[in-house]
Amino acid sequence: MPSKILHKKELIPGRTSLMVLDAPEIAAAAKPGNFVMLRVDEKGERFPLTIADTDKKNGTISIVFLVMGKSTAVLNSMKAGDSIADLCGPLGRATHIEKVGTVVCVGGGTGIAAMHHIAKGHHEAGNHVVAVIGARSADLLLFREELQSFCPEVLIATDDGSVGEKGLVTEVLAKRLTGDKNVKEVVAIGPVPMMNAVVKTVDPFGIKTTVSLNSMMVDGIGMCGACRVSVGGKTRFTCVDGPEFDGSQVDFAELTQRLASLKAQEKTSYDQYTCRCQSHE
Repeated sequence: MPSKILHKKELIPGRTSLMVLDAPEIAAAAKPGNFVMLRVDEKGERFPLTIADTDKKNGTISIVFLVMGKSTAVLNSMKAGDSIADLCGPLGRATHIEKVGTVVCVGGGTGIAAMHHIAKGHHEAGNHVVAVIGARSADLLLFREELQSFCPEVLIATDDGSVGEKGLVTEVLAKRLTGDKNVKEVVAIGPVPMMNAVVKTVDPFGIKTTVSLNSMMVDGIGMCGACRVSVGGKTRFTCVDGPEFDGSQVDFAELTQRLASLKAQEKTSYDQYTCRCQSHE
């Protein structure tokens, strides 16, 4: 069904934006870890975005997206008052959350937004939530203030050292785990290489790592099989079996290969779209 854009904010100009959408039925049912499928207009493709937050009282959901191809570029061209043609959700399996003690939530890039909703869920369940977030520089760091509003600890890593520690989130994570033997779970959301690195960092500590996968998706309801991933040697579908899986069981090499398979076509489509936009300026 259509959904009106109530608010739009560019978090990183021209690259990453946040939108608040009017979606009362989705907001009422959505839980941390769920995602939506959307189609910007009648000629557009369907693509998934993880829900970054919900406001059940006002009937809204928040999404955060990185401009990567034509569809997200078209979405980013829209403004408050415009309507998205189709919005379907909540989809996927919600995050398994229970009161266990200390949980570390790791986020990188736009994955920090999706991690925010999960971290918030763990906080509301009574867990001590440690947020570990990273970006190349301070100006590219998302949701820092939002996480600080409920996380007792927000640890930051930046490539250039402009805020937090200079280095990778895995380095900050390893230090935190070394100093605390009571961490019950690590949740990681972000670029595939980052999630893979987090799993390798956490495994020696004997702690479970849950990752949220961003595999290619067409319908979001388990019919097409495009989002298949190998987990524990078995084929799973991210849209209905996930998007969250035990990170130690995920075949990250296969996932990386599948995500790269349409990069050339995606670039061509984006380049053609931007050329048309520039020709009309």
